[in-house]
Amino acid sequence: MTATDPNADPTPPRRPRSAGPVQYKGADLEAERGPGLGCFRFQLVVLVAFVILTPLSVVWRWPEALSAALLFAVVGLLLTTGQTIIFLLRLVAADRRSRRRPLGSATRTVGELEDEADERPPEPPEVGEERP
Repeated sequence: MTATDPNADPTPPRRPRSAGPVQYKGADLEAERGPGLGCFRFQLVVLVAFVILTPLSVVWRWPEALSAALLFAVVGLLLTTGQTIIFLLRLVAADRRSRRRPLGSATRTVGELEDEADERPPEPPEVGEERP
């Protein structure tokens, strides 16, 4: 029977992070090919206008077909705006993968500490310790 060390870390080791570009559908994520922040803001303005206008069209007794069209437009804009924000968040994530130091931080980041630990050679065992 082998005795397990109660102080040993039970979590498995993590894979090293790749510092390469973020992959999207098998290719590098390119900011120039997708919607920008201006497009997203325009979508939000139109979405807010339609969300306000849709219930008002019912109160003002506009034709039912027009109210239904506004409702379907709101659903479509919700889907489009959601996809746009996902794309923009991927761009932010890709930009943050480069190990930049936060401007207001006096201490090292977790990524810097992990990089330092990876670069440090393993310490030799002390006298009387067994090698794993």
